[in-house]
Amino acid sequence: MLGMAKELLKQLFRSTATNKFPVKYAPKSATKLLEKVEKGEAKINPPVPVPQRFRGRLSYDRKKCIMCRQCVKVCPAAALEVDEKNNRIKHYVARCTFCAQCVDICPTKALEMTHEFLLSSYDKKQGFALPEKKQEKKKEK
Repeated sequence: MLGMAKELLKQLFRSTATNKFPVKYAPKSATKLLEKVEKGEAKINPPVPVPQRFRGRLSYDRKKCIMCRQCVKVCPAAALEVDEKNNRIKHYVARCTFCAQCVDICPTKALEMTHEFLLSSYDKKQGFALPEKKQEKKKEK
């Protein structure tokens, strides 16, 4: 019982590890809130930074891939599959456990873990993130 009280007191004075809600009170309209933020009338709480070794969505560089299929063999969740028609690897995000075993075994480093954690989408075919080099080019345009 004493150990539990100690732990409770420690946690009471620690800083939060999760993101705070973007604003103090839930807005009636998210669109209007974003408009106010753009005008400078409202402030949004900044997000908690992603840890350095965070394992987010997989990035696949098709040019580096030699189709050795080691990633498919090692994946415990069967989230990777060979697409023979297009000669590439397919990734099923809904199955992935983000264990990074595929990244570790890839001999050419064609697979990488990104810091992208917002993975929900209406597109069931959405899989890999674009390689980071290509994402930077798109942002610049």
